[in-house]
Order: sequence, then C-alpha cells, then structure tokens
Amino acid sequence: MPQRHRPTFSDAIVIRGASTNNLRKLDIDIPKRKLVVFTGVSGSGKSSLAFDTIAAESQRLLTETYPAYLQNQLPHAARPDATLLENLTATIAVTQSPMAANPRSTVGTATDAISLLRQLFVAQGSPEVSSPQALSFNHPTGACPECEGTGQEASLNLDLLLDGDLSLNDGAIEFPNFAVGSLFWKVYARSGYFDNDKPIKNFTADERSLLLEGTGPSVETGSHPMAYEGVVRKIRRLYLSKSIETLKPAIREALDTLAHVAPCSACKGTRLNERARACLIGSHSIATAAALETHDLEQWLRELTVPDSLAELRNRLLSITQGMQHVGLGYLSLERPTSSLSGGEAQRIRTVMHLDSALTELTYVFDEPAAGLHAHDTARVVELLHRLRDKGNTILVVEHHPDVIRAADHIIDIGPGAGRHGGTLLFQGHPADLAAADTPTAAELAAPLVLNATPRTPTDHLRVRGAALNNLKNVDVDIPTGCFVAITGVAGAGKTSLLRSIPQTNGLVTLDQSPIRGSRRSSIATYAGALDDIRAQFAKANDVVASYFSPNGAGGCEECGGLGSTSATTPLGDTLTAICPVCNGQRFSAEALQYRLHNLTIAEIMDLPTEEAAALFENTKAGDILTRVAEAGIGYITIGQPLNQLSGGERQRLRLGLELRQQAAIYVLDEPTTGLHMKDVRNLIGVLDRLVEAGSTVIAADHNLHLIAHADYVIDLGPEAGRNGGEPVFEGNVAALARTRTHTGRALRTSIEKSAEAPRE
Repeated sequence: MPQRHRPTFSDAIVIRGASTNNLRKLDIDIPKRKLVVFTGVSGSGKSSLAFDTIAAESQRLLTETYPAYLQNQLPHAARPDATLLENLTATIAVTQSPMAANPRSTVGTATDAISLLRQLFVAQGSPEVSSPQALSFNHPTGACPECEGTGQEASLNLDLLLDGDLSLNDGAIEFPNFAVGSLFWKVYARSGYFDNDKPIKNFTADERSLLLEGTGPSVETGSHPMAYEGVVRKIRRLYLSKSIETLKPAIREALDTLAHVAPCSACKGTRLNERARACLIGSHSIATAAALETHDLEQWLRELTVPDSLAELRNRLLSITQGMQHVGLGYLSLERPTSSLSGGEAQRIRTVMHLDSALTELTYVFDEPAAGLHAHDTARVVELLHRLRDKGNTILVVEHHPDVIRAADHIIDIGPGAGRHGGTLLFQGHPADLAAADTPTAAELAAPLVLNATPRTPTDHLRVRGAALNNLKNVDVDIPTGCFVAITGVAGAGKTSLLRSIPQTNGLVTLDQSPIRGSRRSSIATYAGALDDIRAQFAKANDVVASYFSPNGAGGCEECGGLGSTSATTPLGDTLTAICPVCNGQRFSAEALQYRLHNLTIAEIMDLPTEEAAALFENTKAGDILTRVAEAGIGYITIGQPLNQLSGGERQRLRLGLELRQQAAIYVLDEPTTGLHMKDVRNLIGVLDRLVEAGSTVIAADHNLHLIAHADYVIDLGPEAGRNGGEPVFEGNVAALARTRTHTGRALRTSIEKSAEAPRE
C-alpha cells in the first residue's frame, strides 16, 4: 500500500474481513474522535463500509438492548459480513434521504425551532394566548378552521371531474377509485338519493350539491356500511389533505389534472386562526416571524429585548438559526415545508439538530454533506464537522469534495474501480500523504483546474424575460444555444428557479433530481425497460413462461412477497429492515432460480453492475438500453437496484441515459455532478460534450468547479442566497468569470492557486 507509514490505533474502531456488498475482506482500524473521510470513485464501496457495515452493526447491537418481547416483534437484522467488529459506539447516520412528506412538517417543526418560538410568543406576545397549542397549526386551538392548518385550499375542476353527459351507472365520476362497481361508487349508487340512470347535467342544483359536498348516514355497500360523503368532500379529505408524494401514481396524475392548489384565502397561507395571528411581539406575529429567512430571524431575535427568564430560550433559538447559516441554509424560513427540501438541504438540517446535543462519544456517519453546496458554503460545513468532532465524537464522512477531503484528520481511499472492480483499501492515512499514493482520488486531486480557453460560438439564444419565480428579481438573460452553459451561484441563489423559467420549446428535456415514480419493487432494469427483454430471453432459453423471472409474479419468493427483505418499526420509530431468511435477499423462489441464461440465474443477472449487464446482453434490446444508462455515469449500479435507493444525482443520470437513446435539442440539468467522484465528473463532462458536439444545447446548474471551468458560457447568480440573491452578477466566458470578485470567481481562482501549489511527483 503506497504510504509512508501506517499508524496503529489503540482507541479505534477495529474491522477485520469486511465483505459487505463489494468489499474484499477489508482489515482496517479507524481512529476515534477524528474526522475520517471515506473516498473513492462512485460505487467503490465507501458506503458499504461506513453505512452498511459500521452503522448497520451499531444499529443491530442497539436493537439487542431492547426487551426480549420487543425484539421478537422485529425482524432479525443479520450481522454485517465481517469476521470482527470491535469498539463501536452508538451511531447516528445522517443521510440525504428526503424529510417527512407530511404536509404539516416544516423546517420549524423539524428543527424544533417553531416550538421554541411559540414559547417566546406565549411569554411575551400581546394580546396574550393561553398556551403554545394556541399558536400551533397542528392543534385545533391554533389552526385555521377553513384549511385545518394546512395553509392551502384546493379547488377541483368539476367539468373534468364529472362527465355531465353520463349517469352514475355510465361512469360519470372520472376519478380513480370512483369507477362503476367500486366501493366508493356503491355509496352513491345505493344511497337512494339519485336516479342512477339520469345524466349528471340533468341533476337539480340540490342533487348536484348533495353529490359533490353532501353528508349523510351510512350506506350499505354489500361488504360493509360506509358513511355518505360527497365526491369533492371525500377527495379533499382522502387526497388533497396529504402530501402528493405519499399518494399512488394514478391519484397523483389525476390531481395534477383536476386540482388547483392556492394559499388559503382565510389565513393567507399562514395556517393559523385569527386569534393566533393577532398575538404580536412588536410588529411580528408568529406567522410573519416564521416567514422570515433564517438570517433575518436571527437579527430580529438579537434586537429583541427579553427578560432574564427568557434569555436561555432566545439563546436556543439563536443557536438553531446560527447553525442553519453555518451550513448554508440562511435563506430558508421556518415555514418552509420539508417536502420541498432537496436531499442535501434535509441532511444539513439534520446536522444542525445535533449541534447542541449534550451527548458525546457518538459516531456520526455523513453521506456527502457537501453535495449541492457552492465552494463558498463548503467551508462552513467543514467547520460544523470539526465542531462535532471537537465535542468528542467520531465523524465518518463519505465524500468526494476536494475541500472536505483536505480537511480530514484521516483518509480511507477505496477502489480502484466501482462495483466488482472496487472494494479494496488503496490508502489509509493523513491527507498530506495521499498525494504520494497511486489512486484515482490522488490523481484527480493533483489534476489542475483548466479554464475553457476556446468557448463555442452560439447558434442562437433562448431568451428569458422578467423571470420572477421564487427569489428571482425580474431576470432577463439570453442563454446561448449550441453551447455548454453553466448556471452558477451559492446554494439558494436562484439557479433552479432560473432553470424552471426557461421557455418550454419542442425538443427541450428537463432532467432534475426529483424522485422517480415507482414502488420499492421498481429497479433500474424495470424503469429503463430492459427487464422485459431479459425475461423474454430467459423464457425462450428455458421454454417456460416469462413470469417465472419476475419477483412480482410467479417467480417471487413467497416469504417476502418478492421484496427480498422484511421490515418493522422499532420502539424509537426507526424502520428496521432485514434480509429475507428464505430467499436470502434474492427475491426469487427456489424454482425460478433453477433456470439459467448465460449460465447465470435471474437473481445473479439482477445483481450485475449495469456496465457488465450491458456487455452480457450486447446486440439485444436490453443491451442497447443498459449501454446508454452506463454511459451516463451509473454503470457501477446493479440493474436490480431499487429506485428508492438511488441518490438524486443517480436518478438524474438514469433519466439522462434513457434520453441519450434519442437526441434532444436542449438538455436542462439540475446539479448533474451530485454524488460523483472527481473521476466520474470528468466522464460525465465527456458525455455532455458529445451531446453538444452532436448539435444539442446543454444547460446545467452546478457547483462543481471542473464542470464550470469546462463551460462555454456561464451565468452566475447572486450575490448571495434567498432575498439577497436572484439576479445575474456575471454573464460571459469562464476565463472572465475567474477574474471577478463573485463567490464563484473567487472559488475558481482559489482552486487554480491550490493546483499550482500542489506537490508534483
């Protein structure tokens, strides 16, 4: 192993023979109370070591401390694949998974800041309120009675909901779950209120009102009685009151067509009733205070005169607002719904929640805390990680960002490649020693930042005029076509808002990091459309029906229903998932696994990395699809990987791979480098370059300096985030940007200077 020394640690997490996923029997000692960064190309095994081995074993051991009767109600979590795991502490995994999709969950509820703010208003607000509940939109005493504390009112397009030419028996109600013969339909058809053969357009005003908004006693449906409830009232209660992300795809699509959601006219979107809104401290109600951006809220709290008895309460609030600014989230308000946050924003909010914890000697495992951050904000995240470390905690970070790698106390570099080409310990030691190592990470850290000196000449321009979405300030920009254009600026500057303001034209494809619709049974192979061809090949080769090769069909394991795992909720509210003991996570029955194609079972093929599966099925429909997906930078992910386990960046690159099958005129990408190692970023830039060379326009909002340096044209937004951003501070080529005083310009210059100072072998 290329390093000058390998210290031993008496106070270390000791791991021997780690073989989880693609790890190759790793033996490693990880120092405690240090900032330890796990690096390596995407898919090399970093998360397998940090999350699936260390964090998973800690969780398993904690579960064993529960009373026996509770343990018996939980699935048995298998011990991670390792011969020895010692000196573990209680572990907190801080991932980039989305926060609660509950429409009542906000930044304020997630950080507990809104509870503290309510206490402040109860103590000092006027006119007085009886309790914090009287200021809560989640309690009947404080919630707006019209919207019941959601802050929204939804209207339905009744012309699309009901077909006036049809009767109830003909299927006049055009909404999922209300079809003729359904349980809901039977309530109306058997209520006795209507002539079921009369067209809806011939209903009287009273009949129409009763059908849409009425209530009444229970109706016998044939299976069980159900209270009468009008169609609109039922849809509002069952679906419009919930976060759309939690609904089934068919319901979401119907609501996208039928529903118009706007701020509640009664409470103006504040969620609170009139009495709660009337309680003021100075000129602010709790609603207007919660609507302030965090840095403005902090300023208001500092200027507020409070008695000594409230000083500690204010300090706790200030600690939260300061912590949010430290992680680059000063542009968020407490009223911001958590469902609207990106994975990176959600992770940084979780981090803030741990800053004031009285617990020490914990192990924190972070998943790319610098993802989605401008270089200007990354320094703040590093400072936060150091603060957690200095409290006596062990900080384990899976990260690609050069600045986080350089700030580590200890580096663990895994590789050299992804999937089956990774899983080997390449380097362990101090960041200063990494420069002498022969690893992909060391090579990329040493690679100089090269600015594009020969930008392409535009073929035309996309004209954006008066863009005012979110924090944009009536922005007018001309975006060159036939070029590679980078949209830059600090987190919250308005980059995504500008992307969404680009005029929709024929041939424009937008690829963001939003969740891909599909259940946890959906995989890369199913979403891409490759699995149907693979199943057909299996069926033909073995002379059986294709459903044998579907975990959701005849070939699924009966124990787990083809999921490959079982799950339950722990007493602490965490979801504990364990591998199915019958199929051992393979998802298929023993009968299905007796059949082979290319001498592999269907489970073994689903476990192939995309690039290997593409080669195996070369010159077939499946091979063509998987080749395109691999070219987009996710060739290391197995084709059976569930969609809900992909990062935002991986989801985006999956979509990109599928779009590459047919060239689009304009590609719009939102942070495409998220989750990518520096080497993989270079490969992605090559893919985007080829698109432009073939005649497409590529517009990417991103923070990665190498991607920005490669752009033909840059639009830099700022100067800061939130209300202090939202306008262009630079438009032009990247060489000129590097000479400016903008945050992006300074970051480019700093990177160039670091490259010049780096030692050369």
